[in-house]
Amino acid sequence: MSVANIPALQITSLSKSYGDTDALNDVSLTIEQGEIFGLLGPNGSGKTTLINCVAQLADRDTGSISVMGLDVDADYNEVKKRVGLSLQEPNADPYFSIRRALIYQAGYFGIGRDTAEERVDSLLRQFDLYDKRSNTFRELSGGMQRKISLIKALLHEPDVLILDEPTAALDVEARVELWEHVRSVNDDGVTVLLTTHYIEEAEEMCERICFLRDGEVLRVSRTEDIMDELSRNCITIL
Repeated sequence: MSVANIPALQITSLSKSYGDTDALNDVSLTIEQGEIFGLLGPNGSGKTTLINCVAQLADRDTGSISVMGLDVDADYNEVKKRVGLSLQEPNADPYFSIRRALIYQAGYFGIGRDTAEERVDSLLRQFDLYDKRSNTFRELSGGMQRKISLIKALLHEPDVLILDEPTAALDVEARVELWEHVRSVNDDGVTVLLTTHYIEEAEEMCERICFLRDGEVLRVSRTEDIMDELSRNCITIL
């Protein structure tokens, strides 16, 4: 449940290292409720480490993180319910049908069988996959597998949806279709944090963008301001 005037995600002085490598160095970000916020940067810039810290898949060295005003340490279980995570490499049980696998997934969040079935069927229809409900994950195309990853992240109705490279390796048509689904989820009030390599994806989807390099924040700006700067043609005569 959203609370007015509380950021969806507050990251303060976050640092994380792996041995002698600093993956994140004193990163601070505030993401407001209802935003689609983008993390943009090359491989090794710290994007995945940052979202892993938020999703409690990696321990941080220093700093604090709160989701909807809840501290990720003090309110661990409640934060888990508030965050949905779609990983860069989509996966699901390879032996069950996708419908059955998703119903089991809902059970991990304490969702009862009847409610789970109703929720799964609704999401499969929303993402145009209901006709594939009896297929296994391996039988789906790459674009369909990405959709299943999104559905898994949305089953427990989170406040914050985290997408790690959601359209990597997808063709243009599948990418555009996934963008439309993410916008629809955002229209329903879910805050979206996504990582991407693609400037055109950030331009299309995000209201604000954070540029990361070598684990540090280079800049956080409104997307329209950044694109306005990039579109300027300057000729310097010496």
